[in-house]
Amino acid sequence: MLQLKTTPFHERTSVLCQPRNWRKWAGYFAAGSYEHTLDREYWAIRNAAALIDVSPLIKYVIKGKDAAALLHRVTTRNIHKMSVGQVFYTGWCDEEGKMIDDGTVTRFDETTFRLTSAEPNLRWLMMNAVGMDVEITEVTDDVAALSFQGPNTRKVLNIVAEKPVDELKYFRMMKNKISGIEVTISRTGYTGDLGYEIWMDAKDALPIWDKLMEVGGDYGIAPVGILAMDMARVEAGLFMLDVDYTSASHAWIEPQKSSPFELGLDWTVALDKPGYFVGRRALEREKREGSTWKMVGLEVDWVGMEKLFAGAGLPPQIPGMAVRGSLPIFVGNVQVGYASTSTWSPVLKKYIALAHLQKPYFEVGTDVRMEITVEHHRQHAPAKVVKLPFYEPEWKKRNNDYCKSAKTPDEEFQKVFVSDRPFI
Repeated sequence: MLQLKTTPFHERTSVLCQPRNWRKWAGYFAAGSYEHTLDREYWAIRNAAALIDVSPLIKYVIKGKDAAALLHRVTTRNIHKMSVGQVFYTGWCDEEGKMIDDGTVTRFDETTFRLTSAEPNLRWLMMNAVGMDVEITEVTDDVAALSFQGPNTRKVLNIVAEKPVDELKYFRMMKNKISGIEVTISRTGYTGDLGYEIWMDAKDALPIWDKLMEVGGDYGIAPVGILAMDMARVEAGLFMLDVDYTSASHAWIEPQKSSPFELGLDWTVALDKPGYFVGRRALEREKREGSTWKMVGLEVDWVGMEKLFAGAGLPPQIPGMAVRGSLPIFVGNVQVGYASTSTWSPVLKKYIALAHLQKPYFEVGTDVRMEITVEHHRQHAPAKVVKLPFYEPEWKKRNNDYCKSAKTPDEEFQKVFVSDRPFI
């Protein structure tokens, strides 16, 4: 019988998970939420500091003389341009240019990298490494990981870490210590906010968790599950494997597959990089000819949706969490695509969705209609195609407490947000 594993933080997360709302993630138990509603967890991401156990991420250490050459071959990025300490987000494709998976590549030194992914990719990596001087080791169970997200995370890390993180740039990594324990801290995340990911040996997980929770108490820290993170990642325009796209390795039919261009990852496809990489010819062809599909953002017109509910004598009723389900998108009476994830955005006060639309309907500004259910009847709410991401705060990529202007981050934060929403 298949038994789900527990992460190195389970001794802490299991006690805090009040609704016992466990989800399956890559063979592990993962907390869906720690409270019976998502409000406090969501606002910890946007207002304070959210501590998210992301240990189930699949992790590989790739090292050796040809480590860079292997990653250059299998991903769409130019790995040879990576500096030591840099992190690349990337996808990787089959020979037809369709996405197999996506994740991050971190360069520890000239010959050592870490690759993260949503699903196991060891066999695929080994097939592409034939004849290369490279060693590939899965370290998923050996490396614990915390995603630490929110405007106050830098302040907390500057207290608990041996070295300050003020100068750690976006998508860079540093070696550090917390409570005397060696960790690596990367300026990465899955929420679209200021945030970091902390990587450590599995045996050191609990002391790191305890220290962050202890110091973070003065900064609104809260343990956060994957349901609140789901809402935040949609606001950030970030997609999820098996939800917003299907791996080319698992697709039953061709229309289920997606290319990086169709998923809005044009910026990750380095067609100018030298040499062969998997899927290159197909991606070059698609670049020349254009994509027939594209993932875009949708903003549902609230007034128009309100009228549909009013027709049934009801106020608008929307789910309290992100909906991972296909919702047809129409222009006139013709279906032109579908929404793969939709959610109410508390920070934007809008109903939004990640949608896949056919050409030419994916152009920004296009008026469409998204299917919603009103009292058991399918209705079509007016919506508009918008540019992704929906939400990107100015402090996300800035260093030294967001900026060196006269205004403090707290003053700017209060000015922008306090007027229309409560703090934790």
